[in-house]
Amino acid sequence: MTASNGPLASATPGTGSPTPLFPAVPDSADAVLDGLDPEQREVATALHGPVCVLAGAGTGKTRAITHRIAYGVRSGVLQPSSVLAVTFTNRAAGEMRGRLRQLGAAGVQARTFHSAALRQLQYFWPRAVGGDLPRLLERKVQLVAEAAARCRIRLDRNELRDVTGEVEWAKVTQTVPEDYPAAVTKSGREAPRDPAEIAGIYGTYEQLKRDRGVIDFEDVLLLTVGVLQDRHDIADTVRSQYQHFVVDEYQDVSPLQQRLLDLWLGDRDSLCVVGDAGQTIYSFTGATPDHLLNFRTRHPHATVVRLVRDYRSTPQVVHLANNLMGRAKGRAAEHRLELVSQRGPGPEPVHTEYTDEPAEAEGIARRIRELMTPHEQGGGGVPASEIAVLYRINAQSEVYEQALADHGIPYQLRGAERFFERPEVREAGVALRGAARAGGNDPLLEDAADLPSQVRAVLGTKGWTPQPPAGSGAVRDRWESLAALVRLAEQFSAARAAAGAGPPTLADLVTELDERAAAQHAPTVEGVTLASLHAAKGLEWDAVFLAGLTEGIVPITYAKTDEQIEEERRLLYVGVTRARIHLGLSWSLSRSPGGRANRRPSRFVQELRGPVARGAASRGGSAGGVVRGGTGASRRVKRGPVRCRVCGRTLTDAGEMKLMRCEGCPSELDEGLYERLREWRSERAVELGQPAYCVFTDKTLLAIAEAVPDEASELVIIAGVGRRKLDRFGADVLALCAGDDPAHSPVADAGTDVGDAPDDRLRHSSEDVADD
Repeated sequence: MTASNGPLASATPGTGSPTPLFPAVPDSADAVLDGLDPEQREVATALHGPVCVLAGAGTGKTRAITHRIAYGVRSGVLQPSSVLAVTFTNRAAGEMRGRLRQLGAAGVQARTFHSAALRQLQYFWPRAVGGDLPRLLERKVQLVAEAAARCRIRLDRNELRDVTGEVEWAKVTQTVPEDYPAAVTKSGREAPRDPAEIAGIYGTYEQLKRDRGVIDFEDVLLLTVGVLQDRHDIADTVRSQYQHFVVDEYQDVSPLQQRLLDLWLGDRDSLCVVGDAGQTIYSFTGATPDHLLNFRTRHPHATVVRLVRDYRSTPQVVHLANNLMGRAKGRAAEHRLELVSQRGPGPEPVHTEYTDEPAEAEGIARRIRELMTPHEQGGGGVPASEIAVLYRINAQSEVYEQALADHGIPYQLRGAERFFERPEVREAGVALRGAARAGGNDPLLEDAADLPSQVRAVLGTKGWTPQPPAGSGAVRDRWESLAALVRLAEQFSAARAAAGAGPPTLADLVTELDERAAAQHAPTVEGVTLASLHAAKGLEWDAVFLAGLTEGIVPITYAKTDEQIEEERRLLYVGVTRARIHLGLSWSLSRSPGGRANRRPSRFVQELRGPVARGAASRGGSAGGVVRGGTGASRRVKRGPVRCRVCGRTLTDAGEMKLMRCEGCPSELDEGLYERLREWRSERAVELGQPAYCVFTDKTLLAIAEAVPDEASELVIIAGVGRRKLDRFGADVLALCAGDDPAHSPVADAGTDVGDAPDDRLRHSSEDVADD
């Protein structure tokens, strides 16, 4: 079997033209080593025998292992088709393929465990079992729900998710249904329901799969292991194809994945593993750092290299990260890596305490506005795409989405579909491909003199406009995707000009897009990233805000054992080490305005507040200690609770607080008023040169149209209004509510930038609102 036509090979993208993302390929094997530090070079040149790379956050581990593969290929020691690099996410595998392409190591396979196993299973199934491979079940939740119903067990949405997670954990730890209760007890795992019930659901789920001839993602690994164990001829075929293995994020390997890796290897030891026990944050999925920590025991003659030079973060961020892990306990802590920053100094991390969650979100949004303001205007000059707000659970995102929207700050939620899989990107690719084939015969391109203008013309038919649309949501998301393609065309054209090459064509750009899609190297989408701490693993930004750091959230309330608490510490460590320059850590004393201030900052934050408070002043003038409230010296007075205006229940959900009613309570929406408010908002936004949601968000308009206030005291208590917007827009809104035409004076608003004015959100008539 050869690389060109074997079942384990796949098409590898070509080198393409040099761009900022794809620079010129090194001209020799030695040139591949240029720019590596001594430890990275040690990794790159260790081409024989087992190699263990202990790599701290930001130390260039991906750079080290991709240069190792490329150096081996370019020096003739490794054959490209004989190397299999495996990792845990499609994004990471795509990044690895892109870097290998840049280094001239075409033909090397970089895949996830599941992807590599699935390709092998699809090829060998007819030979090993006969017939076609059973259909792959994309999502197991529905089948788990059916299994629970057959067991006469009712699961709500959260329980269904948790039980599905238990089924996945059992399978990757190679636990059969009847052994599940004992395995839970032995592991100290806290099951979301009675273990016997979960075992029954698990067994029924497996039977349903068999009845319907389907397999799930865990089965892909289990069946591949089974085939390789039972069919030595097939195992030998695989081993003759792949003779050298690289495993990234080795601390996250599950027992099942390790078993598969052992079968791939056979009795050979040509293995390079890379990991950091201090970043083990997926034990709930069955991941364990034991394989990394025991590597030297299993391979006594292994080459071990420690990467501790941190090229990502400033000394201030690294100092806080080291302090956090310096208090860690347990076996993983014994192998912790003390990072050494290689960057110049930056601002101290800032700890901030807020009265409630909306105030925390408001304060973070204001700080982001300051960071995004250009240097020449006294701001930080940080692009929105280089800022992230990270939280422990996804349910925390809504209040930050609302606060950013209120300030006119674009954002993107991490965890959506990959860039090149978005429908609008696929449509744009088809349109660009068609225009490239038509060439000069396409009337769209008649007045387009260069590549960027050609792309703008083509994407203009798909919804791109020179200015972003008002509001947020799907329309804005679609525009951001198309705008990213326009920016890519501009960068691609500029890179060609800088390289002295001729002007690029649409066909050149289409080729570039194909190569990027294959490597999963998406262009940058301008917007602040909102993500959970788990989803942020492997990413980095100039500025990171770690929000909601209270006891019960970080560490999460169900973290009971010492090891579970330590994993929560490691999760926060991952969040800290995502920041390059600016780092904010914050918490709030209550969930909702006027609520009891019974929350405490996370124990991890309390450990760090002493050392950080003694640091140098930060960029914003804070001493790096605790900044109370979201507005510096602003006077804060006690707020009343937000109550449902229909049933009177105290509201805690951000969406319900915005509407000032329970989701299930009847709505009295005046639809005509709502439409008039939307038309008025669009007009004001145009006058002010701001997106519409900077005037009022859709939810605020909805709340106004439901309440139909008669006077200012009734309008100001609606969430999203507040005194500032009451002063600016109150007369217009009250006139519309009364059925009259607004009579605002645009001249009076001249020079007022709505987006720059902080919102006093979730205010109430009983309070005395201080001036900011």
